[in-house]
Amino acid sequence: MSRAALLVLADGRFPAGGHAHSGGAEAAVKTGRIRNAEDLAEFCRGRLHTIGLTTAALAAAAAHGHDPLALDEAADARTPSPALRAVSRRLGRQLMRAARATWPGPELAALASARPRGAHQPVVLGLTARSAGLGPEDAA
Repeated sequence: MSRAALLVLADGRFPAGGHAHSGGAEAAVKTGRIRNAEDLAEFCRGRLHTIGLTTAALAAAAAHGHDPLALDEAADARTPSPALRAVSRRLGRQLMRAARATWPGPELAALASARPRGAHQPVVLGLTARSAGLGPEDAA
């Protein structure tokens, strides 16, 4: 496994756009659900134990070699908000562009061809990890 690849994927400067998405924190501030540091910590814990577990599982499954199209459909089913589905696909499309340039491979190319408007970000992340020589735990 290439830990350098893991560090590149985790780096906010990698041109994938994930570093710019707050997971809904701005909306929570706007509606008054986040008013202080304690509220923000609670919001982050909630995201970690809900959507965090789901996205980690999808990324790990993709890195393990499970069917990315089926995983993409599973991500759709597990993301009830149309706005969050659109964001996930946009982030996936951005990651796909950077991943294919950095770690080109047939699995990434096949998913890009099958989902030209973007696959969900955790599925693309898992395939990217796989293309970079990383395992499911790294992807999660």
